[in-house]
Amino acid sequence: MTPLPPSLYAATARPAPQTPPLAGDRQADVVVVGAGFTGLSTALHLAERGVDVVVLEANEPGWGASGRNGGQVNPGLKPDPDQVEADFGPELGTRMVRFAWGAPETTFALIRRWQIACDARQGGTLRAAYQPAHAEGVRRSAEQGMRRGLPVTLLERDAAHEATGTDRYLAVMRDASGGDVQPLDYARGLARAAMQAGAAVHGGTPVTALTRAEGRWQVATPTGTVTAETVILGTNGYTDDLQPGLRRSVVPVFSSIAATAPLPEAVVRQVMPMRASLYESGHITVYLRVDQRNRLLMGGRGPQRPIGDPSPVAYLLRYAERLWPALQGAEWTHGWNGQLAMTPDHYPHIHQPAPGLICCLGYNGRGVALSTAMGGEVARLATGTPAGEIAMPVTPIRPMPFHGFWRAGVMAKVLEGRIRDRLGI
Repeated sequence: MTPLPPSLYAATARPAPQTPPLAGDRQADVVVVGAGFTGLSTALHLAERGVDVVVLEANEPGWGASGRNGGQVNPGLKPDPDQVEADFGPELGTRMVRFAWGAPETTFALIRRWQIACDARQGGTLRAAYQPAHAEGVRRSAEQGMRRGLPVTLLERDAAHEATGTDRYLAVMRDASGGDVQPLDYARGLARAAMQAGAAVHGGTPVTALTRAEGRWQVATPTGTVTAETVILGTNGYTDDLQPGLRRSVVPVFSSIAATAPLPEAVVRQVMPMRASLYESGHITVYLRVDQRNRLLMGGRGPQRPIGDPSPVAYLLRYAERLWPALQGAEWTHGWNGQLAMTPDHYPHIHQPAPGLICCLGYNGRGVALSTAMGGEVARLATGTPAGEIAMPVTPIRPMPFHGFWRAGVMAKVLEGRIRDRLGI
């Protein structure tokens, strides 16, 4: 088992629940592979339905991007509602919009129902633009949301300045349903809740093989096996080759975060005074929030390899000072990253490549709320709900050509995006 990488979250999280490795052979109704938000939410929803479910995790709950992300509980999908409905039609598209833009409410309701201690705060999400072309996109998104009765408002320059404390943004869309959490605490809390509901969660238990015989799956690990009718793969940015083609259907991308020490009161009053989470609308996304201990967390693209301190993302520190000059001289104490999964069409993917096998992955940077909500949909699918009735389409696995060059491709896209953002195109 690989130890949890260093991060602000690892340094401050509440103790992890006991999730000992699987020992020996057992039977279950469902095996979930991966104890991130997808797997844990699925397991919790299944256990609440009385299903005998076992979760197998190679390391510990929240070890991957679920315990290392920006902590933003953002609504929606990457495409705007009009585009979603154009892509999938009025019936399914409308269902997808309602589901995805309602995912924060689903998440916070689950946190309240299970009393998960994770610094949850529903202070809204801000989508901010500083280039005129992107500001027009923000205005279009706000109009589409308001037309559908979503809890969104548009903040033009002066109101944007008041909400964020910086004069950089031309237009900001606020969605009141969004917010933030301490994500490692949330993952650990989901694991506790799943176990309280009756699920078994085993850390330190990598899955080495899946085989199917006589209508059941046998899931092999170094310390035992589980035989079950259904297997669910929820491995996202850390997907391997258990299911042929699945790893090559997404691009794993490292997203990096730097965090300050708690800021002095005189400084923190100037930084994000609305206390909402913010992500920028641009070719390269920068995202940020001030946590409940007055630390600024700022994230964006960085090296496509693990980092353990802020120095590899020094550009984020300089950018923070550009947004808020009062941050000059602030102490940046932590820097870390994790791998999220991007899909070519920017939609999350659900697959059923074989009888009794379900895969769910690819949240494109919106994983906290979407993966939590998707756990409920996967649980429905696993317990007999027809694929046509769930909130996202079930599609074939489509491996990407030239997937082996993904790292070079990501760095090229990052460079291109930074140039385009600077040029305003």
